[in-house]
Amino acid sequence: MAMEYLHTMVRVTDLDASLDFYCAKLGLVEVKRVDHEKGRFTLVFLAAPGNVDEAKERHAPLLELTYNWDPDSYEGGRNFGHLAYRVDDIYATCQRLMDSGVTINRPPRDGHMAFVRSPDGISIELLQHGEPLAPKEPWASMENTGVW
Repeated sequence: MAMEYLHTMVRVTDLDASLDFYCAKLGLVEVKRVDHEKGRFTLVFLAAPGNVDEAKERHAPLLELTYNWDPDSYEGGRNFGHLAYRVDDIYATCQRLMDSGVTINRPPRDGHMAFVRSPDGISIELLQHGEPLAPKEPWASMENTGVW
């Protein structure tokens, strides 16, 4: 496995209305919910009916609804969050991208997660498969570039 699709994240302003749309009307199934008290947000992961077992086992493919408890404005497309992919070696993937001229917006300082952007500004999250890799340079001390 070199790369595996995980999820697409969208921010929602009314969790109940969103769940009514995505689940009751569209037919997706809630497979996981996480409340983050400290960060003041809730994550709800949904799967298509034909992917429920796979999504529960592999945590993919999913739609991630992010509900921030404090009101926020999502104008200009800010409600769309990111695409996420799991990779075999986050350092090798980021190095290959950098060598190809891609800016690493959020470097994998933790050996686990990085963010890049597509030419159209779509945020893409890269996650290390399995346990995080040990922190190493140049990634461990690399600063964020732009937004992600």
